[in-house]
Parts: sequence; structure tokens; C-alpha cells
Amino acid sequence: MNKLVIGILAHVDAGKTTLSEAILYLSGKIGKLGRVDHKNAYLDTFELERARGITIFSKQAIFEIEETQITLLDTPGHVDFSAEMERTLQVLDYAILVISGADGVQGHTKTLWRLLNMYQIPVFLFVNKMDQNGTDKDKLMLEIKKQLNDGCIEFEHVKTNRFYDQLAMCNETMMEEYLETEHIETAQIKNAIKERNVFPCFFGSALKLEGVEQFMQGIADNAIVPFYPSQFGAKIFKITRDEQGNRLTHMKLIGGRLKVKDILKNGLWEEKVNQIRVYSGQKFEAVNEIEAGSVLAVTGLSQTKPGEGLGIEEASNTPVLEPVLFYQIILPEGCDPRVMIPKLRQIEEEEPELHIVWNEQLQEIQAQIMGEVQIEILQNLIQSRFGIPVTFDAGRIVYKETIANVVEGVGHFEPLRHYAEVHLLLEPGEPGSGLKFGAKCSEDTLSKNWQRLILTHLEEKAHKGILTGSTITDMKITLVSGRAHTKHTEGGDFREATYRAVRQGLKEAESILLEPYYAFELELPVKMVGRAMTDIEKMHGTCEISQTNGEMSILVGSAPVLTMRNYQKEIIAYTKGLGRLFCSLKGYERCHNADEIIASIGYDSERDVNNPTGSVFCTHGSGFLVDWDSVKDHMHVESYFQKKEDLAGEIAPNRVSYSEEKWISLDEIDQIINNTFYANQGKKSAWKKRKTARESYYEDFVSVSSEKVNKEEYLLVDGYNVIHAWPELKELADSNMDGARMKLLESLSNYQGIRKCQIIVVFDAYLVQGHLEEIIDYHNIHLVYTREAQTADQYIEKFAHDNQKKYNITVATSDGLQQIIIRGEGCVLLSARELKAEIEETYERTKLEYREIQRRPRNYLMDTLSPEAKQRIDKLIKDKNET
Repeated sequence: MNKLVIGILAHVDAGKTTLSEAILYLSGKIGKLGRVDHKNAYLDTFELERARGITIFSKQAIFEIEETQITLLDTPGHVDFSAEMERTLQVLDYAILVISGADGVQGHTKTLWRLLNMYQIPVFLFVNKMDQNGTDKDKLMLEIKKQLNDGCIEFEHVKTNRFYDQLAMCNETMMEEYLETEHIETAQIKNAIKERNVFPCFFGSALKLEGVEQFMQGIADNAIVPFYPSQFGAKIFKITRDEQGNRLTHMKLIGGRLKVKDILKNGLWEEKVNQIRVYSGQKFEAVNEIEAGSVLAVTGLSQTKPGEGLGIEEASNTPVLEPVLFYQIILPEGCDPRVMIPKLRQIEEEEPELHIVWNEQLQEIQAQIMGEVQIEILQNLIQSRFGIPVTFDAGRIVYKETIANVVEGVGHFEPLRHYAEVHLLLEPGEPGSGLKFGAKCSEDTLSKNWQRLILTHLEEKAHKGILTGSTITDMKITLVSGRAHTKHTEGGDFREATYRAVRQGLKEAESILLEPYYAFELELPVKMVGRAMTDIEKMHGTCEISQTNGEMSILVGSAPVLTMRNYQKEIIAYTKGLGRLFCSLKGYERCHNADEIIASIGYDSERDVNNPTGSVFCTHGSGFLVDWDSVKDHMHVESYFQKKEDLAGEIAPNRVSYSEEKWISLDEIDQIINNTFYANQGKKSAWKKRKTARESYYEDFVSVSSEKVNKEEYLLVDGYNVIHAWPELKELADSNMDGARMKLLESLSNYQGIRKCQIIVVFDAYLVQGHLEEIIDYHNIHLVYTREAQTADQYIEKFAHDNQKKYNITVATSDGLQQIIIRGEGCVLLSARELKAEIEETYERTKLEYREIQRRPRNYLMDTLSPEAKQRIDKLIKDKNET
């Protein structure tokens, strides 16, 4: 059977639950109509919902229309429970937006419309309560087109010229078809609805079952059943608990099938499905297997979170709607907060936007809440579930912070036997964009697995700003550089370095305090408009007259939540109940009284021990702290901005432009090896010790004709070729290329310490756009990273060609073509396998020599003395002992 998932949304009191009840009744799912005011609606399954007459938690019901099985998800309409509604949007194929014919398009209706647009969900509109006096269909249709979208079209009189005229204006495909045939096919209309070019509108009264059947048929005729892939995928949108306390994970299956006892995982956890439930109202059916397109709940999963994706499905973005007020949860006397917090965490799993935290400084439990109605519901929920009566304080505003300029943040963490450095680019984002993370770091600088770990650490925490300790937002944070150590770096090191890099960057940046703003619509008598506009100006808000109808006017605008929070009570008082205020969260804007708020909160970013701004470095085997403003004086990795300057033409001394052909000269090589002379070790080897480059080139004028000239020895190693040829390095490189690289360098460094030869390891960076030739000293060996469009092979071949007469050069590589070219240049050749054998043989030989030295008989001073001298010393020792 075809499957559709449809959500039903509305402003509170628009009649959403009544419409759901009518649909279920007419489809035959229920045999008797329930009513909200009678407290017997099919989908109001919680006692709190029946008592208050509002939907608090989203629920589902399943019914059939013709050959299509529809899962109807009923969502809360009250603003205080908007987050619960938004979580449901993640799994919808279509949405039903209910508008009250008596009230028209309200503030929260526009918020819902923006969300539906953001999630790109096709919409059917049902204008309810058309049986009430004063409702005007034509007037409402004009308002809907103006306030929502021109594509909103009445679908009650289809297949008429006027109907096709309106459809043709919605997209070019239907316009062309209409001009050619004076008709538009149903398939074209379906596609236009699916692509959100057309939004079918229906009118009626759900309470009296008027227009509902036609509306249901309109959905059946115009909805397209999605195609689901065979690969498993699921989107988690909700966590609840049943009456027995079992944890339920609600999800939609968007691909494949799911069976009981299947193992589900997301990279961080792996758990087994114990039971699959398909809910309809309060009851559920347990099934052994279920197919894609279904909405289900499973038991057995303890670590799931709303918004997570499983299988081929990706995780959702952070919800747009979030609380802008935080409250202290006041516990009764004798209740231990340490006992209470785990219980509150259960509720936080179901309502993630609560953000339950223990404020160590204030010694209080805090929660973020949408409004007063949600407070009442939470109090009842905590009382009924845990038997603990709690209260809430007056509440405070949730502030946020952002930055106004671009900075590079550096974090370094290097206590003894630990190492990590992270460079982050912090950039201002568009208002309302939230936090975005990315990476623009070469894998030659930092391997992919470390980069992924850093991005995970960026996303796992709510990072604090430095003005008030509020969370940061509207920023893009990009990983641009970093460094790890092959032996000493652990995952936790990068967590510390990442957090410190964010904080160090924020300390350098120009920070801005943000506060939440309401977008409002105020309806009130004309004669009171002046009073209202004066009030809003005092609130640091802005407004304008949207329309005037007879004796009533409508003001629209925005103002800070702080100043407008309790304005509804004032409106009721001075308009004698005639005024109505509709508010929806507009977003965060620059705080109107930032200095006052910063001073009142009194946050000291440099005393926040849980969010340090400085870094940890190491010297002489012990770690030491460096303040944020000195971190860049100690950092080990070059600044990202310095690299950009280099690329722009201001080349650093050890870099050249990629457009310039330049190779290591004699002077540069002698600079690298510091003009060091080494004695020939005389050991058996594939290559022997020779003189320095300068000695080879400038022959001694006295002895040139009579003495044999010894040349300096060089070993050039094709780095990546050797890594992929040595089994232990290749295995490591598959998961950690940076680690494999460091292990090779450590091995060659130890080898150089024994052999006293000059080693240059060449890694190609020819695919890195804009990369310049880079020469780095690593302990006692030298690294070359080639420039863009140059491979390691090309570098080695040219070096061999230019310098084989001046130095004795050995090249280590297993590249067949390169071996032929190197032989042609007259250089000694080692395969990767031979190099490995040579290093191992050298190690073994050194060990044997050391053991031989340890076994040699030792000479003692007493053995070399004459008998008389020995006698005198014995006497001296005896006299000393007697005294």
C-alpha cells in the first residue's frame, strides 16, 4: 500500500485538533466524533491536554484514503510548544496548515509558514470555522495570498477557466501547457504542489464536517507518494516514555526495512531494537518488521536524540525555534539537586530545548523555557512523574554573542606527553544563520581523521562568548591548520586545543551582545494607535500601521523581548479588552542596552576555569600556561593569515612562488646541513660517507691533483612511495596518514643519528592549490613539500640531475619509472624494501656493538699501582677507619 506522512499545523485555537477528529471520523478510523471541549478527542491522549484543551505533545493516527495509508501527525499549536512542532517537520511528506476563518492569518501562522518554507514541505491549506458570522471567503483568500504566497489557490471549483488561469501563473511549465491546450494535466498540478509552486486551499467547518470530505479527496487526488530507496535509513524526531517508563525512540523509516533485534548505530553508539511499535492514538501495534515510509517507535535504544539520522539519512540542523527565557528551577526543601538533575535529564531527552544545566557559580538548576504555559506543564509533568513539587523564578532573558570581524583563533595543548595545536578562522555570519563549521586544511598539514575529530569537538559543545558567557551564534568557524604528534597526541588533546582556539579567537575579536526580538502584530482601536506607538518607541522597538478597518487598526513591527515581555497585560488594560497582541520570535539582534547587561552579569572570561582562553605549552619536560594574548608568540604552526600573505606575493624567506622554477642550490644545501663534517664510519652499507657539498665543489688547490676527492652523501626518500611500500606504515596510513608520516620521519631521524648522513624526505603537495615549495627541519633530517603541480618524482629527478656530480646521491623509491631515470643520472638506488632492511641492519649492528662494549673487561686504578703504592693506600684507609 502507498504510504504518506502528513502533519497538521495551526495557530492555537484555529481548530486543528477538531479537523483531525473530523478526518479520522470520515475515514472510518473512529466511530464517534470527539471534541476538545468535551475532553474526549482521539489524539488528546494526555490528561494535561484534556484539562487545558490544547495539544502539548505531537501524536499520530493512521487511516486510509483509497489505496493510500496516511500517517497523520498532530502537532502543538501553542507558541510555547513550537519546538515540539518543529521536530515533527523533519519527517513530513506534506503538511496541512489550518487557518481560522474568524481570525485570518495570525502572527504564529506566518512563523509556521516560514518554517514550512525552510523545510521545503508542500502544503495544503484548510480555512476552518467558515460557519461563524462575519467570515468572507474572497476577503480571506486575498489575505492569504498577500500574507503567505500568491500560489495559494482555491481548489473547490477545479477544471474551470478561472482555476486554470490561476494555476498557469504559478510556473512556466503550466503556463506553456495552458496556452497550448487551454487545459492543465493533473500530473502537472501534482508536481507543482510537490515543488511548492501551488498551495491548494479549501474552506469549511471541521466541527460541522463541512468541506472536510472534499478536502480529504483533494489530498488523495493531488499528493505524490514518495519513492524510498532499498538502503536502510531513518530520521529520529522524538523521544518519549510510556506508562511503564520504557524509553521510546520515534522515527520515520526513509529507506529499506527494519526488523526486531536489528542492530542500529550512528558511529558513536550501537544498540539493538527490542520492539517495534506502530502507534495510532493511545494504542499501538507491535510488529516484527516494518517497511520504508512508516512512522514507528522502538524500544531498546538508550542514546538516541531528536534530529539524528541513521543509515543513509543525515542529521538535521539545529531547530530554528528556541526558548529565549531561562528560569531557575526551585526545589522543595530537603531535595538534593544531585538527585534531581538526572530525573530532569529524562525530561530534557524528550524536550531538548530545555537545556537543563547546573550553574556551579550560582548553585542553581536552570532551564530554558518558551513561556508561562510551558512552565505550568513542566510543573505538572515533574509532579506526576517524580512526585516532586517544583517552582520557577521570574525568569531572565537568554542572550547570545557574535563577532563583527574576522580573526584567527589558536589553541595549543601540550602538557607532558600530550600534543595538539588547532587554528580556527572565526568569521561573522548572517543574522539568524547560527553556527556553521567547516574545514579548509590540507591533509598534508593535518590528517583527515584529526580534522574530523576537531569538527566533532566544535559541534559537541555550546561555546561561550567572552562578554557575558552567553552562547555564540551567527558565525562560521573553519579549521584552517593544526598539528599532531605521532606518539603523544590523543583525542582529548584536540578537544582541549579546539575549545581554547575558539576562546582565544573570541578574545581577539570585536564581540557583540545579542538579544531576542519579537515580531508583533497589534490590533487595537484607531484612537489608541498613538499611545501604542509611543509605548513601542519606549521599548526600543519599531512599528508601522499595516491597515485600518473602520474603528480598528493593525500595527506591525518588532521590539526586544525584554521590553515587550509583559505588554499584553497593559494592552488589555488601556484598550478595555479590545486590543489583541500576536507575537512570534523574530530572531536575535544587537542588544539595545549591551553595556548595562554586561555590567549586571559581571562575567569574567579569564576566570572561567571551565572555558579557558589561554593555552598550555611545554618546555624542559614540564607544561606552562600562556595567556590568550601571548599564545601566538609561542604557537608552532604558521598563522593562516601569514600563509595568505605568502600566496598573495609577500613570500616568506623559506618559500618561493609556485610560478618560479627554483631548486636547492649549493649554498642552500650547506645551510641545511650547517656545514657539518662527519667521519666515514667504514661500515658495510649500500652507500658510503662522503664530503660536504661545498668541499666537493671547491677543490683544494694544493691537493686536488694528488688526493681523491670525497663527496658528501645524500639520501633522498620519496616519502609517500615508502609509506605505501612498508606494510606497517601502509596499514597505519589507511586510517591516519599524518601518523604514518610521523612514524617514517622518526625512523629516518634515528637512522641519521647512527649513520651521520644527510637525509631529505620529499612529500608531494602537487594537488594542493596554491601550495608553495616548503623546506622544514625535522630534528636532524630535512623535509621538502613540493609546490603545486610538481610531484616528488619530479623534484628528486631534477635534484639528482643538477647535483649528481657534486654529491654522492642515493634515492630510496620503489617507483619503477623513477628508478630507471635515477640510474640514468648515475645515482645509487635503494628500493623501499632495501631501505627498510638497511635501517633494521644498522639498528641491529649498533645494538651488537653496544653489547660488545658492555662485555669488555674494565681497567681499575688499583691494578696499575706498584706494590708499595698499594700498601700505602691500604694503610691510609685503615687509619681513617680507626679514627
